[in-house]
Amino acid sequence: MTNPNALLSGLGALLPDLVSLYKDLHAHPELSFQEHRTAAVVAERLRAQGWDVTEGVGRTGVVGVLRSGNGPTVLLRADMDALPVKEETGLPYASTAKAVTDDGREVPVMHACGHDVHVTALLGTCALLAADRDAWRGTVVAVFQPAEEVGGAPVMLEDGFAERFPRPDVCLAQHTAPVPVGYAGSRPGTIMSSSDSLRVVLKGRGGHGSVPEGTIDPVVLAAAIVLRLQTVVSREVAAADMAVVTVGSLHTGTKENIIPDTAELKINIRADRADVRRRVMDAVERIVRLESAVSGAAEPEMDHFQSYPLTHNDPEATARTSDVLAEAMGGRFLTLPRPLTGSEDFGQFGQALGVPSVFWFFGTTDPALFTEFDPSRLSSPPTGVPGSHSGHFAPLAEPSVETGVRLMTTAAAHWLGTPGV
Repeated sequence: MTNPNALLSGLGALLPDLVSLYKDLHAHPELSFQEHRTAAVVAERLRAQGWDVTEGVGRTGVVGVLRSGNGPTVLLRADMDALPVKEETGLPYASTAKAVTDDGREVPVMHACGHDVHVTALLGTCALLAADRDAWRGTVVAVFQPAEEVGGAPVMLEDGFAERFPRPDVCLAQHTAPVPVGYAGSRPGTIMSSSDSLRVVLKGRGGHGSVPEGTIDPVVLAAAIVLRLQTVVSREVAAADMAVVTVGSLHTGTKENIIPDTAELKINIRADRADVRRRVMDAVERIVRLESAVSGAAEPEMDHFQSYPLTHNDPEATARTSDVLAEAMGGRFLTLPRPLTGSEDFGQFGQALGVPSVFWFFGTTDPALFTEFDPSRLSSPPTGVPGSHSGHFAPLAEPSVETGVRLMTTAAAHWLGTPGV
C-alpha cells in the first residue's frame, strides 16, 4: 500500500491547469463514439507524462499504461462521452456544441452527467503517479472509455482489451453525484441497477380518420400499452423490491385525420435484482403482445437493443477502499442504504477480466443549494437541485476536480505496492 499523501503533495500545483482543462472539456462535449477531440487531448497529456498510450480502443477509447517495478496492477477508469442535452446553466464555459446523431439528427450536446469531471480527475491522478514513480510499485492501466451512455465498455472488451493490456488485480471508478461537495459514498454488493431497453413496433392497419371502423388504430393500441405498463411495478413487483418501467419515446402518425399503420415505443426497464429484472421484462413483453392481440393487430416487433447488467462492488475490495476514502473525506464517506436506480457499464471490465471492482460516488454540487441534506439519500437531490442528465447540471469546478483527483489517487495508492516491500 502506497502512502497517498506523498502523491497528493503535488496536487496544489496541478490544480489551476486541471480546472482549466475541465472547463475546456465542458465547453467541447462530444456524443458517444464521437469523442475524437477528447481522446486526442487525453492521449497528448498521457504521452507528455510518460505513459505508454494506445488510441482507438473500442473505436475512440484511450488506454495508458505506466509501470514502476514489480507490484499489483490497478485499472482506473473514466468515461468520456456527453449527452444530447441543451445546456441551460449560463456558465461562462457553457457548451454551445451541436452534433449529428447516428440517425442523422442535429442535436445540442452537453456534459450533463459529469464525465468531464471524471476525465479531468483521472488525468490529474495520472499526472501525480507519473511525476513520482519512486513513491509506488506496480502497474497502472488508465482507461478512458467512450460511450458509457450507450454501452462502450463491452466494445472496448471486444476489441481485445484482455489480450492487449495487463490484467488488473482490481478495477476502480467513480462518478459525480448531485449532492454537496465534501460528501462521497459507496456500498458493497449491487450499487447500481440493471437497465434494459426495448424498441417496440406495433403493427396496426391505417386508414382515414373518418372511418376508424376499417382500421386497427396503433395510436389507441400504444396508449393502452403505455397505461397498462404502469401496473407492472405497482401490481407485479413486491413493495420491498425495486423496479422502474419508463416509456421514454412514442412516435406515430403524420396528420390528425390519418390513422397510421404503425407506432414505435422505446421502453426502459430497471431493477436491482436479476430475478426482478426477468420478471419485469417478461411482464412488459406479455403486455405488448396481448394488447396487440386484443386489438386485432399483427404480432409486434420487439428489439432488445441495449442492456446494462447490475453494477456489483466486490464486498472485500469495497470495504478496503471505503476505509481509505473515508479517511480522505474526513469521515464524510457514506454507505449507501440501497442500490441506485441508475445504471453503468463499468462493472463489465471486472466481470470480463475476473477481478474485483469498486465504484463510488462523490458530490459536486454547491452546498448553498441545499437548505438541508440527508446524507443517507446520496442519490436523491431535493427539489430545485439539478440532477444528472439535466440541462442545468453544473458541478462546482475547482472543488469537484480536486475531490475527484484526491479520491482516485487515494484509492489507487491503497492498491499499489510500496517501494522496498
